[in-house]
Amino acid sequence: MKTMTVALVLAAAAFGAAGCNKDKAKTAKTVPTDPDPGTAVADTKPAPSVDKDEQVSPSLAISPDILAACGIKAMKSANPTFDTDKDELTPDDRAVLDQVATCLTTGPLKGKTLSLIGRADPRGTEEYNLGLGSRRASSVSQYLARLGVGAPQLAVTTRGALDAQGSDESGWQKDRRVDLQLQGTVPTADATN
Repeated sequence: MKTMTVALVLAAAAFGAAGCNKDKAKTAKTVPTDPDPGTAVADTKPAPSVDKDEQVSPSLAISPDILAACGIKAMKSANPTFDTDKDELTPDDRAVLDQVATCLTTGPLKGKTLSLIGRADPRGTEEYNLGLGSRRASSVSQYLARLGVGAPQLAVTTRGALDAQGSDESGWQKDRRVDLQLQGTVPTADATN
């Protein structure tokens, strides 16, 4: 009888633990970034402050520290927008990314890491918006990779519409972008040991 009671208690504990783990799996959304520049992951940690990021092209907002280090000037007529449901870069986006790539490969930010944070407006499901933000950040990452920026220098994430603030078309345009944020120095092989 005592063995049967112990077995029932252990079975109940295992069942309860399995149920708790299942619930945790549903609510856990923070995923470590993948260094592959073609792959973005959802990042639901508190986002870095982007309120001072400057719109430099139709689809890109860059933090002030990158702008200062690389000498990038914002476009006066930038409409901060990817087209709805699109992830293609405009010629203006590519012109800015050319400057960023030079800065990361041979300029003042050589050896530094950038976060590429894909964003979407709030229309659509959470899953769709996370995917769209991921595709947008991956477009930027792939373009920078073609210009010689190494995968370890690019941390690709998506916030989807988690931080979206727009409530109409003009506001939604500002939500459809990729933010470039300076992270720090690329880890070396010695630092990982």
